[in-house]
Amino acid sequence: MARKVQLEGRYGKYKSRKRFRMKYVKTPGGKTVIHFEKRKPSHAKCALCKKELKGVPRDVRGLPKTKKRPERPFGGYLCSKCMRKVLKEEIFG
Repeated sequence: MARKVQLEGRYGKYKSRKRFRMKYVKTPGGKTVIHFEKRKPSHAKCALCKKELKGVPRDVRGLPKTKKRPERPFGGYLCSKCMRKVLKEEIFG
């Protein structure tokens, strides 16, 4: 049997599905409604080796720029191993 769901929220059934996650919630009245939640951002990854970056928080909204990435060359873009490789290539050719 199909689940009967009432859409709630500002935009109803036309709300963008990519930007928001649908969560089914049962109300005290017994109805099942859909609440739209913002999706959690994915972890920052190294541009070369695709490993997860350490020292970069997952949710950076509302943080100042200095708290969003490490204070070093290529901070927030490359992991420390790849950063060392790139700097050695630049210096020693």
